[in-house]
Amino acid sequence: MHKLTMAGIAKFQKDYHEKAQNNVAKLAVVNNGLLNASYNHEGANKLNRTFSIEVPTDNVTNQKQSGRCWLFAALNTLRHKFAQTNKAKNFTLSQSYLFFWDRIERANIFFENIIETATQPLDDRVVQSYMAAPDTDGGQWAMAVSLIRKYGLVPSYAQAESFTANNTSAFNQALNMKLRQDALILRNLVKNNKLDEAEEKRQEFLSAVYQMAVIAFGEPVQKFDLEFRDDEGKYHMDANLSPLDFFHNYFEDDLDDYVVLFNAPDHEFDKLYSLPFEDNVVGGSPVKFLNTKIDNLKAAAIAQLKAGETIWFGCDVGKASDRQNGILSRDLYLTDLVLGIKTNLSKKERLLTRASGSTHAMTLVGVDLVNDNPRQWKVENSWGEKAGKNGYFVMDDAWFDEYLFKVVVKKQYLPEKLVKIWEGPATAVKPWDSMA
Repeated sequence: MHKLTMAGIAKFQKDYHEKAQNNVAKLAVVNNGLLNASYNHEGANKLNRTFSIEVPTDNVTNQKQSGRCWLFAALNTLRHKFAQTNKAKNFTLSQSYLFFWDRIERANIFFENIIETATQPLDDRVVQSYMAAPDTDGGQWAMAVSLIRKYGLVPSYAQAESFTANNTSAFNQALNMKLRQDALILRNLVKNNKLDEAEEKRQEFLSAVYQMAVIAFGEPVQKFDLEFRDDEGKYHMDANLSPLDFFHNYFEDDLDDYVVLFNAPDHEFDKLYSLPFEDNVVGGSPVKFLNTKIDNLKAAAIAQLKAGETIWFGCDVGKASDRQNGILSRDLYLTDLVLGIKTNLSKKERLLTRASGSTHAMTLVGVDLVNDNPRQWKVENSWGEKAGKNGYFVMDDAWFDEYLFKVVVKKQYLPEKLVKIWEGPATAVKPWDSMA
């Protein structure tokens, strides 16, 4: 072990004062903060809000204090389809309805995983991964597909947002404490070969979770009347629909046509990976990613936008991001210049060291092409109208390279080689993998 000595500290002090620019940087950062002091206005000013390819969209949604971005982004892509078909661009779908069922389904699959691993020690790394996050807000595209297929869709007015749906932390804490307690009971019963009793308890525990969810979110709607005025003012009414009726009657069930392309340079390219740890519905769509080069993500995204369809994508939104102005630019903050250091970790190295990863899902709704090359992208977020310009962000193409990790695109916009990989066997990764 190497001790930090006073002589060493004196050397650090001498090194600092030998560089006059350090005092200038200190004044800027101490008084304004690192991000404000290093904000690159020249880089930000290169971005504008004009796009050569743009899907017509209008109002934005707001997930508020919750981690439901994956669900908001998925329903945004579907509501934009509804908007095109029915000329109703401001029609919105209920996130709260599917979020309710997600909590129930995740509790169920959590109990399944706990029973399956009951004979493993509690400090086993897989068991600890289950216990660390029994039932959380975050999710993936395939998880939304599983919920939609099983429970259908409802308009936002038919299942309104509750306070708890918008502010999930307190409920999450209570639910996860309950699930951990239940898990210990189930593990003990299975280890003692009391399988019938374990099944009775599992059903009892799920009933309690349902009770908690109803108290927190309200009971899910079973029937509703579809009512809306289209963009031309024409009134539409379809009475007494179930959520599944609405999905099957008003949406094309082409969800199997979508492929999740991932760009993780720390994994082998042109290979299919699955994340069974993140599956939310027993028997539902498995969470899987086709890992490939970033250019393949861009080409497919551009082709799909040209066809008039928006795109679910996952990214590391906290990096090089200006939330207030709605800017995502790789060189937005020149922190190395201000601090007098040099950091140049590659995307692969950031994944390997957990310096970066997919933290947020949004929707691509436009792109600006110059000589057929993307210059900037239009992003629909789910943070309400006050974030960005009326809720929309602009992303430069360099940010896409560095901090965008996955896009959901249709098979028809992919090379046949990638489609075949998607339809083949997947390699499962561990819960602690950088893809998770």
